[in-house]
Amino acid sequence: MKPGRLKTLSRIAVTLIIFSAAILTSIALWQRYMNSPWTRDGRVRADIIKVAADVSGMVASMAVHDNQLVHKGDLLFTIDQKRYRLALDQASARLTASKATMIMRGQEFKRRAQLGGEVISNENRENSRAQADAAEALYREALAACDVAKLNLQRTEVRAPVDGYITNLSIHAGDFATAGIPKLAVVDKNSFWVYGYFEENKLRLLHPEDPVEIRLMSSDTPLHGHIESLARGITDRDNPTGNELLADVNPVFNWVRLAQRVPVRVRIDRIPENMPLAAGMTCTIIVKPAQGS
Repeated sequence: MKPGRLKTLSRIAVTLIIFSAAILTSIALWQRYMNSPWTRDGRVRADIIKVAADVSGMVASMAVHDNQLVHKGDLLFTIDQKRYRLALDQASARLTASKATMIMRGQEFKRRAQLGGEVISNENRENSRAQADAAEALYREALAACDVAKLNLQRTEVRAPVDGYITNLSIHAGDFATAGIPKLAVVDKNSFWVYGYFEENKLRLLHPEDPVEIRLMSSDTPLHGHIESLARGITDRDNPTGNELLADVNPVFNWVRLAQRVPVRVRIDRIPENMPLAAGMTCTIIVKPAQGS
């Protein structure tokens, strides 16, 4: 065989080998992307506690600053207590008065109950008993009102409900706090978990308790966890409710169907002490199916 022809065949063979390798590599990458249980669309999540005052009033003082770590029971801020101290004094005075009235009516009933029918009529005796019962009821009502006043005074000190971090603090001394309206947020430090948004055609590869590797963009140290649960519903954007309470179906249908992404909740097994986590961080989630699943 001539050297030129041999050289040409060699080039063709090398080209075919490279082309074949490229095709096989592309197929392998496509299979890995389509059928491997992993996603780059992962988010770190945490329980966010919206802290609101239980009573209304002006914020007298702040005991925390932004991004501070607090522990359950730590003082966050204080509502002005003057009005609630006066309310407690008023309730205590009414309690004292109602107690005195109850004692007086009770003694009157006891005396009249010992008198004979020739001295006092049965009607007066029954009226005396009714007055004693009413005085006792008023005393119990005043006692409850006093307890409520004590509770309101105690609730002027707003405390941390969990161990966590103060985030995006925007309340200051002098602001008015309305009961029931959140004034600050606490990120529960013991509640961090991960949401992985997996394409629907990969859900068949996922099972509860499957081990998971979590790779954060902010760290080279991977975290480890396991699948806790799969979401059972997402919003159907193509079927909102119309003005007449009928389905408002989108008349346009694209033949290229994109796989929906379904949230999968992942529990983190252990968080290293030196690894700061923040709700909203992005991560890659790689599921390693358990044996036999």
